[in-house]
Amino acid sequence: MSVPRPSAPAPAAIEARGWGWRHASRLRPALEHLDLRIHPGERVLLLGPSGAGKSTLLHALAGVHGGDDEGEEYGELTVDGAAPSAARGRAGLVLQDPDSQVILARVGDDVAFGCENLGVPRDEIWPRVRAALADVGLDLTLDHPSSALSGGQKQRLALAGAIAMRPGLLLLDEPTANLDPDGVREVRDAVGRVLDRTGATLVVVEHRVDVWLELVDRVVVLGRDGRLLADGAPREVLAEQRTALLDAGVWVPGAPLPGAGAVARAGGGPTGVPASGPMTAPQGRIDRRPALTARGLAIGRRAGMLVQRGLDLEIAASASTVITGPNGVGKSTLALTLGGLLRPLEGRVEASDALAGGLRREPIGWRSRELLTRIGTVFQEPEHQFVASTVEGELAVGLRALRLDDAAVTARVDELLGRLRLDHLARANPFTLSGGEKRRLSVAAVLAARPSVLILDEPTFGQDRSTWIELVALLRELVADGLALVSVTHDAAFIAALGDERIALAPSTTREFA
Repeated sequence: MSVPRPSAPAPAAIEARGWGWRHASRLRPALEHLDLRIHPGERVLLLGPSGAGKSTLLHALAGVHGGDDEGEEYGELTVDGAAPSAARGRAGLVLQDPDSQVILARVGDDVAFGCENLGVPRDEIWPRVRAALADVGLDLTLDHPSSALSGGQKQRLALAGAIAMRPGLLLLDEPTANLDPDGVREVRDAVGRVLDRTGATLVVVEHRVDVWLELVDRVVVLGRDGRLLADGAPREVLAEQRTALLDAGVWVPGAPLPGAGAVARAGGGPTGVPASGPMTAPQGRIDRRPALTARGLAIGRRAGMLVQRGLDLEIAASASTVITGPNGVGKSTLALTLGGLLRPLEGRVEASDALAGGLRREPIGWRSRELLTRIGTVFQEPEHQFVASTVEGELAVGLRALRLDDAAVTARVDELLGRLRLDHLARANPFTLSGGEKRRLSVAAVLAARPSVLILDEPTFGQDRSTWIELVALLRELVADGLALVSVTHDAAFIAALGDERIALAPSTTREFA
C-alpha cells in the first residue's frame, strides 16, 4: 500500500556575501570572505581539506552556531533572504555520527521528534513519519527499538528525521562516515529518492567524491585558508582543477596513493564504494610473535547482548592487523575487549609476558596508568576521549599521568603537533576542531604515551588526502619500530596499505538479547 505524502516544500536559496566565522577560541577565522550563491533545487557537493570550514558552513546554514559567546560572524549569510537562525525548520541537518543523532528509544518517536519541536500539528506528524521512513527505505514498525539498528539504518533514521520536518534545504555532513559499502549505498540512494521527490536544495560535505558524483550537479571547493578554491560542474572542476585540488588535499577520483596499491587508486576517497579489484590484504608472516592472544572469546557490550562467540585470534607485534566486516557485527566491541576496556563474556584475552611486564596477563585487570604505555585505544567518536580545554593540553594528559618532567612533555607534545598538522591549533578547544582534526588529535593523544599496542576505531574518517597519507605513513613507521597496530576500518585503501593481518567478522548466528 502506498504511503500518502504531504506536498513538498519549496526548495531553499542560499547566499553568502563576504561571509566568515571565527570560533571563540581561535585567532584565525574558520571561513572568511566567502561569496557564494546556491539556487533553489541545486545539489552541491562541498569539498575541501580537513579544517577548511566545511562543517562550519553547514552548521551556520542550519542556524546552530549559537551566539557571540561561541564565535564571531562576518559579512552576511542568508537562507531564503533571512538569517538561518530566523528560518527555523527550513534546513534539515544530518551529522556524520549516527549514534549521536538517535534520541528516542523507538523508531517512530525518533523521526517525529523534530516535527514535534517545530510545533507540527499531531494529525500531520505521523503521516510525515511514515512517508519519511518509506522515502529512506526503512521498512520497520514505528515501535522498533532504535538501539537494535545497524549503523547504516541509524544514518537513514537520522535522514528520515530531517526530511520529516519537510526542509527546503538538506544539509549532510559526511553522512556515510564509518559505514560499510552497503550502508554507503543505502544512504546515498535514500538521499537520491528524497531529492527526486521533494526537489529540495542539497549541500553535502563528503570526502567520498565518487559516491556523490552522479547525484550532484555542482561542486564547490574550499581551500585550506577557508576561501573559495573552485566552483562549477563536477566533471569540469575535477578535470580542470585536478592539480590544485590534489595540492589542497582533496580526494580526486583515480589519483594514486603512494604505496597503497590498486585498491587505493580506485574511487574518489579513502572509504568510498570500492571499485572492482582485490580487497584482501597481504597475509602476515607466520613468525611474528603475538602481543595479545584470545581463546574462546565471546564479546558483547553487556551480559545478555552477545554479538560474537568462539573467537580465537592473535594480535602480532611489529604488524598491522585490520578488523573488517559489515556494520553491526561487533568490530568496535572486539576492539574494546582486546584493549582491556570491555570484559569478555566468555573466554579470555591475554597479553604476552613482554607486554604485561610483570602484571597479570589479562588486560581487563590493568589500571588506567598501566594501560597507558601498554595498550592505547582510540574510540570511534573522538569527543568521548577529550578531557582538556586545549589541544596541547589534551596531548599532555597521559604524559602528566606518567609523571614525565615538563621538558619531556613539551618535546613530545610539540613533536606530535607538527607531525599530525595540529601545531596551528595548539591553543584551540578540542571540541571546536573539524571532524578530521578531532580524529588526528585523538590518535596523537594516545600515541603520546608510546604504547606497545595501539587500537584504532575508524582511524581515517574525516581525513583529506594529504592527512590520510601522512597518518598512514606515521602508522607504518611505528609498526616497523615494533608497534602492534589494530584498526577497525571500512577503508579499502587503508586495508591495502596497512593490512598485514586481517580479522574478518561476519554476522553471527549466536547474537543474544536479554
